Parts: sequence; structure tokens; C-alpha cells
Amino acid sequence: MERTRSRSRSPPSRVKLAPTEEGALAEIEFDSVSKIYDDGTQAVHDLDLDITDGELMVLVGPSGCGKTTALRMLAGLEEISGGEIRIGERVVNDLTPKDRDIAMVFQSYALYPHMSVYDNLAFGLKLRKTPKREMDERVRRAAKILQIDEFLKRKPRALSGGQRQRVAMGRAIVREPAAFLMDEPLSNLDAKLRVQMRAEIHQLQRRLGVTTIYVTHDQVEAMTMGDRVAVMNAGHLQQVDTPQVLYDNPINEFVAGFIGSPSINLVESELARSNGRLEVSLGEHLLTVDDQLARNRSGLADYIGKRIILGIRPEDFEDASIETGTPADRRITVSAELTEPLGSEVLVHFSTEATGVVPSAAAADVGEDADIRLGEDQDVGTRLVARVSPKTRIALGQHVELAVDTTRLYFFDPETRQAI
Repeated sequence: MERTRSRSRSPPSRVKLAPTEEGALAEIEFDSVSKIYDDGTQAVHDLDLDITDGELMVLVGPSGCGKTTALRMLAGLEEISGGEIRIGERVVNDLTPKDRDIAMVFQSYALYPHMSVYDNLAFGLKLRKTPKREMDERVRRAAKILQIDEFLKRKPRALSGGQRQRVAMGRAIVREPAAFLMDEPLSNLDAKLRVQMRAEIHQLQRRLGVTTIYVTHDQVEAMTMGDRVAVMNAGHLQQVDTPQVLYDNPINEFVAGFIGSPSINLVESELARSNGRLEVSLGEHLLTVDDQLARNRSGLADYIGKRIILGIRPEDFEDASIETGTPADRRITVSAELTEPLGSEVLVHFSTEATGVVPSAAAADVGEDADIRLGEDQDVGTRLVARVSPKTRIALGQHVELAVDTTRLYFFDPETRQAI
């Protein structure tokens, strides 16, 4: 696999808000970093990644992809097998965790149950023999930032999950480190609180302006929080870019399948040229590829008459009775086998004669072979999903026309799984 380097694109420019007490900012660099365990398992392969001063970088991928191992190597909790890790100007390969000037926030809150919130926040500073007055100022400032100043005398057992996570974050903030490392810090919270806390973490990071690496398996967290997102799989960095670029221009089928919810629909297809225009098959249907997209994907010319993988995101379908004016060569007629009204949208499940392709992202998440096909042994065909307007009147079992936005089709080589 061709190695992906993060230097190919610059991070997005953004206005940094003045932090309450700005810590020393630091660029972080992984330079050809690898990790091989004693049993021969290679968890990380030649990782090249730059995180700029003050950036919030999210590492995302399925279980076992190497993202937490990369974070633990940066923290000094795992030895690296090759390459260099730099924080600022220093190579930190041989430095102990306490000498790396980083602070970690873990999935478990790791609070001392017998200590008050104040003492939990101050514990690390006491170990460093921080002067009492300075320690008190840092603790109270962090507590105010996190809106837990009224809980300083409480014990952790008297706090909610969200409040405990704020205390864990406060313990990192009082350190005023060069970088924050966060390992799935919201996993133990309920869905509603996770949404609230991820917004708070994002706002806090912007306020403090401290370089932050955030590890998660949740692509929604990654997309909503990261200045840039690094997608990993099986120890390899797949692509690193802004969330929107990952969504619009995935480098391969894995990234396309991992980013987006519901996941992208993937089927085996074939390209053809008719009357000077490209057509692509979707089972029994033929769709005309948008001319501008065809020009932008010049490599498609090499696949005419050949098998490819076609990707269509659920949100690029619409009820044709709502999306009026869509040409006939950009519509398909299907039977609604299941409808899921979600208030702001309706998910419509339907089948096609096309052979489905299991996204590599889904296969990686359950440890299966990415080449498994769906639908080959099923008479009903391959199940796809469309996300349509809540104004739709599509009913279960009804034959309906769906409009397809053929300006947003995705094409992948069936052998390499790279984007065409």
C-alpha cells in the first residue's frame, strides 16, 4: 500500500481564541513510526503524521486499527519499534511519560474515589510540588472553565457521568501541557450527553488552543470535532484531511465506507459509453454519469466495458415525486421493503439485482474478509438504503421512483479498492 503522508495538505486555517492561560503549544510528528509486539503482531505500519500547533486531530477507525496504540506510543505508555516521535523540537522516543509534557484523558475517568473534586484536580500538581497559591489558582480556573466550581468539595460518587468526565478533563487542563491526548473519553456516556460533551470539548480546545489528539471509533465524533481527521485501518494510515474532503473525496473504498452514516451503498457495476456519455449500471437500471463528474474522473475512461465498484450515498437518493425535473436516465424504480421515519428524514430500504459489496470498513470492524459479497445467495437481491425527505409519501411495499444525484457517484477499482 502506498504510504499516506499528512504533509500533502495543510490544516484548515482558523482563528484561535485567546486561552485563559495559554500553555506551550507544540507540533507533533510521527515519522515512519511502527509498532511490532513480541508475538510478531504489527499494530502500526510506518505511520507518518504531522499535527500542527493548536490543532485538534482526530484518529478514527475500527477496533484494532492501531489508533490507540499510536496514541499510547506518543504518551510513552508503549515503546515504539521503529521511527521517531517528536513533540516540538524534541525527539521523545526515549523520554518517560512524565517528561513528555502531555496530559491524557482516558475512557475511564480514573478519579480517586476517596478524594474531593478539588484534590483530584490538584493531585498531579502536588506531585510536582507546585506552589500552593499557584496550584489553587490553576484548579479554580480549570473548574470555572469546565463549570464544576460548585462541586469542588464533592466526592466523585456524588457526580454524574458528565461531571466526572469534566473532572478528568480538568485534571489534564491544570497541567497546562504542550498537548492533550484523549482516548475515547465519551464512550461511557449516554447518547444525549455524548453530543453535549463533544461540543463542549471542541469549544474548550478552541478556547485553550492546545494541540490535541483525540481517538475515537465513532465517525460522527470525528467529523464534528476534528480540524482534520486521520482514518486508520489495520495499522495503516488511509487518509488524513478535513472532514468534508474525506466525505467528498475518499481516497479508497474503505474511507468511503467508514465516513458517512448510514454507510455508503456499494455494488458491483459496469461502465459503458452511449452517445458520447458515460453510463453506469445499478442492477437492472442504467444511470447517466454527470458530464462534469466524468471530466473530473478522467480515469473512468480506462474502465469502460469493465467491472467496477459503484458507490452511492443514501443521501444522494431522493423521492422523484419531490425532486421534480430529474431526467429519466437518473431515476430508478424500486419497491420500498422497509421505511424508517426519523422525523427529519426517512430511510427507505429497497433491493436491486446488482451484486452487493461489503464495505471494507464493515468487514474490518467484525474481522471479516473485505471481499465478501452480499446478495449472491439471496433471491431478494442486494439491500440498499436511501435517505429521503420527510415530505415523502413512500409507503411499505409501494413501487416508487427514486432520483439519483449522479453528480455525486463514487467509483472504485474492484482489485485495489482505490478511488478511480
